[in-house]
Amino acid sequence: MTSDPTQVFRQEAQDLFERLEAALLDLERSPEDRESIDTAFRALHTIKGSGSMFGFDTLARFAHHLETAFDGVRNGKVVASPGLISLTLAAIDHMRSLMEPATAAGLEAGDRLIERLEAMIGNGLDVPAERNKSIGPVPVSADETATYRIRFRLPGDVLERGVNPLLLLDELRGLGPCVVIALTEMVPPIEEMAPGCCSIGWDVVLTTSAPRSAIDDVFIFVIDDMDLQVERVVNETPDPRLGEILIDRGDVAPHRLAAALEQQRHLGDLLVASGDLSDDKLKSALAEQKHLRQVVTEPKGGGGESIRIQAQHLDELMDRVGELVIAQARLKQLASTGDSHLKSVTEEIERLSNELRDTTMGIRMVPIGSLFGRFRRLVRDLSEELGKTITLGTSGEETELDKTVIERLNDPMVHLVRNAIDHGIEAPDRREAVGKAREGHVHLSAVHSGAQVLITIRDDGRGLDVGAIRARAEEQGLIVPGAKLSDGELYQFIFHPGFSTAREVSSLSGRGVGMDVVKRAIEGLRGIVEVTSTPGRGAEVTLRLPLTLAIIDGLLVRVGAGRYIIPLAAVEECVELSEADDLRSKGRSFLNLRGDLVPFLRLREMFHTRAATEAFQKVVIVSTGEMRVGLVVDQVIGDHQTVIKSLSKLHADVESFSGATILGDGTVALILDVPHLVEAGQRREPCLAAS
Repeated sequence: MTSDPTQVFRQEAQDLFERLEAALLDLERSPEDRESIDTAFRALHTIKGSGSMFGFDTLARFAHHLETAFDGVRNGKVVASPGLISLTLAAIDHMRSLMEPATAAGLEAGDRLIERLEAMIGNGLDVPAERNKSIGPVPVSADETATYRIRFRLPGDVLERGVNPLLLLDELRGLGPCVVIALTEMVPPIEEMAPGCCSIGWDVVLTTSAPRSAIDDVFIFVIDDMDLQVERVVNETPDPRLGEILIDRGDVAPHRLAAALEQQRHLGDLLVASGDLSDDKLKSALAEQKHLRQVVTEPKGGGGESIRIQAQHLDELMDRVGELVIAQARLKQLASTGDSHLKSVTEEIERLSNELRDTTMGIRMVPIGSLFGRFRRLVRDLSEELGKTITLGTSGEETELDKTVIERLNDPMVHLVRNAIDHGIEAPDRREAVGKAREGHVHLSAVHSGAQVLITIRDDGRGLDVGAIRARAEEQGLIVPGAKLSDGELYQFIFHPGFSTAREVSSLSGRGVGMDVVKRAIEGLRGIVEVTSTPGRGAEVTLRLPLTLAIIDGLLVRVGAGRYIIPLAAVEECVELSEADDLRSKGRSFLNLRGDLVPFLRLREMFHTRAATEAFQKVVIVSTGEMRVGLVVDQVIGDHQTVIKSLSKLHADVESFSGATILGDGTVALILDVPHLVEAGQRREPCLAAS
């Protein structure tokens, strides 16, 4: 089945839009940042060229106007003003709409944006006198790479000074991938050559993550007497043209290039034959062309080649791996009664299936920074709409999470960020009145915690008003007046459907819609939501999520005749509950664990098991949030690689189970949903609620 080329372009265009948007937001904070300017220009250039290639002519024509504007920014003729940034962000939204068939209204909207752009640039509103010059090279940070064109000639007596040019070239090679071409056009005939005189020059094209100053440091002992030219190369296309490189290097005049192109022969050969270009400089330009092509096509960081595949194929691969894990478990059970040769083969298949599982799950893992980056635009737009000054901070962007989890996290996190900005962060004047900075702050962070990822949304606003939440809960009949509840229990009411403390309905909030959606979405991902708040200092919402929704490590236990899976990420330890301890705990349901009292639930009672009680029961200690609870089972069978299968719609209301899995003997085991199980236990056991 062949893929649709236009669909490939749509996917790549969305990546370019996100890259362009990120560059614009960086540029808004640092208008002189050359790297952001170059990134924005390259993204627009690629959108224009690729759009035209794949038949999106309206998009290409629109992008051309923006590219022209940012070419002016790149050349120092136009300032990246807040007005230009805002206009370009609006233009990105319009370009996204142009990915679909254009309507008359859409075309008119595009024309209005172009008129505003031309008025802004054409009237010279963004061209101060001191900026009418090009912006010079800017140093590159350690995690970025840049390509430099270096041409140098050493002093004629450099060899007599004891300087070895080959060592200088080796130092340049040490900075990163490079190509070196010797320039011999000034080398005299051998009979005229003076001993000890260096007549050779060199062209070097270097790609490096080192700063620009590192190149000067290579020549530190001869830099005062040598001829050194260093120019940063802005490679805007994956296939740079030889003619463009020659003009950019200043080796050929544009009119001579045009004359050579008219002869329809190899450009380099024509220029050398006409005497307009030396053979050495042709070789050097061709080497640069080859190097630039490699820099674009090879991913930075040495991670090897990458390809783009449809998410559906990844899902299908994960399903097949899940079936393989189930089949392997069945084979393992059958081999347990077979001969040693069968056991050996079974162990080898188990090893291979485990490696395939880990590799497949690794392919599905995506850095959460791809999700965090989407909120920069949201925070900026909401700040303008609400008249607040708010900055967004992020940390842990490299933390990886299953792609399915990230896709389903977008909507609940939008609700949480909007809530923090609208309800949490005060207006600038009010913040100043209570001794805070006028600028509010929202911070998104992610960190691994065992087999879970903790995502935190924190703001420095007014915090949650416990009194207002209690009053609203009493007003809606959710609690009786005067009921004794902890702050944490009151915070959970904000997730109740239709619950809102806002007395006025705005365009953002006040209708009681949103936070209940958050809780349902997170629970649908087998996660939990925790809320903390400090009055006057801000609120913090933490989402505890599993790394993946497909395959987990579990602990297989037996309760009566039924078998169940407890997610291993929630398990802390297993201890024995003797008959004497069980009798002593009647009515209290507490276990003395090394001096700490840990409440426990008897799963036999919760699951209405009628089989006789085992003489020696086991207690699996699990954690949910900051709480430790024991689950009493009849037997701990052992660890089990669990392929999660969703429950049917008929069982959607059974909150104590998050799914099911197929065991090696073909029977089904239910997967316990620990947070919901403990919540149900709190309603049954007063000791759990009191803890």
